[in-house]
Amino acid sequence: MGRDGADIDVSEARVSRTSDQLLTVARMYYVQAETMDAIAHHLGVSRSTVSRLLKEARDRGLVRVTIVDPDRPLNRLAELFERHFHVTAHLVHVRPGASSIFRLDQVARMAAGLLGNMVQDGDTVGIAWGTTVSAIATHLRPRDLTGVTVIGLNGGANHQTTGLPYVGSILHKFATALGGQEQLLALPAFFDDPATKEAMWREQSTRHILSVRANCRIALFGVGGLHSELQSHVYSSNYLSDTDLRYLRENNVVGDVCTVMVREDGSYRDLEINKRATGMTPGELQTIPKRICVVSGLSKAAPVLGALRAGVATDLVIDAETARAVLNRMKPGIRLA
Repeated sequence: MGRDGADIDVSEARVSRTSDQLLTVARMYYVQAETMDAIAHHLGVSRSTVSRLLKEARDRGLVRVTIVDPDRPLNRLAELFERHFHVTAHLVHVRPGASSIFRLDQVARMAAGLLGNMVQDGDTVGIAWGTTVSAIATHLRPRDLTGVTVIGLNGGANHQTTGLPYVGSILHKFATALGGQEQLLALPAFFDDPATKEAMWREQSTRHILSVRANCRIALFGVGGLHSELQSHVYSSNYLSDTDLRYLRENNVVGDVCTVMVREDGSYRDLEINKRATGMTPGELQTIPKRICVVSGLSKAAPVLGALRAGVATDLVIDAETARAVLNRMKPGIRLA
């Protein structure tokens, strides 16, 4: 959706170098809702130059009423994600050399818009806490909805702090924007003993909240990276012991989804630590109709590949540079253009 509620169409067939520049500016303004001043700063040009580029994009028909590509509805990168992982990729164009914080902010902005357009009255929306999802919360726009429930997809307490105020504040921001109510999964992210989890899962109160979680129509989550440039919250905030971290390295774990650990090949079922995790497993996530995975940063390439191979997502919001890194890691030398 573009400004004033109009759908914006950016046609990408047979474009020249100049047209590429026009398309970049048009996307930033109409799709990512950047201001002219922000675009000018990002590109190192004047505001008047941005205005002229937008006018030329309209005059040349690159910006239309609907999104049309004469050849395919998806560009090459998105097509490859659809073909290999059966996901719809929403690519975010970020200027080369941008900081990891800026890159995350741009991806979070698009994810917030996608989620806002997707949620309907009466939906149950599952949210997995973390650095990426916290960034998304800052870009949410209020919706006039009724009957929406926002529930945590994983527990948030750890052995040093409850962790629950952090998780609760994220859920509250989503619930407020969506006109709904939040339900916190008041459990640790990881139990000390798998038997404790099994016992808790038999409790009536736990079974109720798990049934609400299982009936989500939409799930929103990031991918934690064991070696990410912007360190994932689960690895930086006392959720895992030194013994746990050593176990992850020894077992070739690259990251997590909803605090359930995954390897780059997508395997996770045999990892002992996952018997203690309270988050939804990739298999459980697959029962949710719409699953939005949001990622930014080249250091996330391996965990994203593992998550996609595990089948966690229907939609992937990712910056274009990281998208290329994921595809190259999947199949070195793959044709991306």
